[in-house]
Amino acid sequence: MNQETTVIRNFSVPLSATPRGARLARLLACEQLREWGLPLDPAEHIVAELAANAATHGRVPGRDFRLTLYMVGDTLRIEVTDTRGDRLPHPELPPPDAESGRGLILVDTLASRWGVSPGPPPRKTVWAEIRVDRSTANCAAENPCCGASGRLPQETRR
Repeated sequence: MNQETTVIRNFSVPLSATPRGARLARLLACEQLREWGLPLDPAEHIVAELAANAATHGRVPGRDFRLTLYMVGDTLRIEVTDTRGDRLPHPELPPPDAESGRGLILVDTLASRWGVSPGPPPRKTVWAEIRVDRSTANCAAENPCCGASGRLPQETRR
C-alpha cells in the first residue's frame, strides 16, 4: 500500500511592532514562500495586512510581534501574534471616504478561513489559512514581491 507522506514546513520570526517590522514581515514571508516553491499570491497580501494590523493596533512599545508560516499538506497557515490580546479584530466596512480599515475584509476574501486564538496573556494570534494549488506551486520564481530582483535587500537577509 502506497502512503503519501505529508511534508510539514514552518518558519517563525519576531519583528518590531513598527511599520518597518510590518514591511519586513511581508518581505521575509515572500522569501520563505519562494524558497518553499509556493505561490506568493494571496499569501503576500494576507501577511501584509495582518502584520500592518499588529504594528498599528496590536502595538505595545518595546514588544515585538511574531510572524509564523506553517505548510501542512496543501494548506498554508499564516499567524501573526501580538501583545494586545485585549484588542480583538473585527472586520467591518468603513465609510466610503475612509483611507483605511479594509484589511480584515481583504483577509476574509483572500483566505479559505481565518480567525483569532487567545494566547498566554497578554497575547493573541490572528491566523489565516490558504489552500495551495500544487499546479501553480512553482510559480513563485516568476512572481517577485521583494523588489525588481525578487530578492531581499542585502542588509535584511538572515
